[in-house]
Amino acid sequence: MLELLTDPAAWASLLTLTLLEVVLGVDNVIFLSIVTSRLPAEQQPRARRIGLIIALVGRVVLLLALGWLIGLTAPFLSLLGVELSWRDLILAVGGLFLIYKATTEIHVMLEGETDGGHGGKPGSAVFAAVLVQIFLLDLVFSLDSVLTAIGMADEIIIMVAAVTIAIGVMIVAAEPLSAFVQRHPTVKMLALSFLLLIGVALIADGFEFHIPRGYLYFGVAFATGIEILNLIARKRRTAGKAGTAG
Repeated sequence: MLELLTDPAAWASLLTLTLLEVVLGVDNVIFLSIVTSRLPAEQQPRARRIGLIIALVGRVVLLLALGWLIGLTAPFLSLLGVELSWRDLILAVGGLFLIYKATTEIHVMLEGETDGGHGGKPGSAVFAAVLVQIFLLDLVFSLDSVLTAIGMADEIIIMVAAVTIAIGVMIVAAEPLSAFVQRHPTVKMLALSFLLLIGVALIADGFEFHIPRGYLYFGVAFATGIEILNLIARKRRTAGKAGTAG
C-alpha cells in the first residue's frame, strides 16, 4: 500500500477518478437541493449533510463488497429480448422515481401548491420521509458511481479515497449550490429538467441502452450558460431601473 504513495500512475488514477466522481455527483447534489427544499429552513443543511454521509457510507460499503456487486450484473430475467440484471432493475426503478420526483416538483412550482402532499404547512415535509427519499436515490447514484470507479482503478484504496474526496467536495458545494437554486426559480426549473434527463438516462441504462453522459452534461452546460446570461441581464436591468429611480 505504501508504494502507491510514490507511484505516479496511482496519483493520476486518483485525480482522474476523483474528478469523474465529482462530475457524476452533480446530479446527486441537485437532487439533495430539490428534495430538502420542502423542509423547514433550519433542517435543510442537516438533511443535506446526512444525505451525503449516507452516500459516502453506501459507496464505501459497495466497494468493499465487490463480489456481491459484480453479482448484481448477472442477468436473471429476459424481457422483450433484453437480458436484465438486478443492477439494470435498480437503475430503471431509480430513473422512474427520479422522473416522478422531478415532475412532482415542477407541478408544485407551476401550480403553486406547497404542502407537498404532507397535509401540513408549507415547508413542513417529514424529515424522515425526506431521508428515505435521499437514501433510495443515493443507492442508485452510488451503484452507478461505484461501477464507474471499478472500471477506472485497480486498487480498492484508490477507489475509496476518490469517493471520499468527491463526497467532501459535494458537502462543501451543497450549501451554496442549494442556496443559489432556491433564490432563482428559473435555475430550479433548469435543475429539475436536468433530473428528468438523468431519470431517462437511468431507465435507458437499465434496458442496456447507454446514453453517453457527455451528451447530457453538454446540453445541461449549454442551457446553464444561457441561464447565467439571463441572470446577468436581469441583474443589469434591475440595477438600471434602480439608478433611474434614484
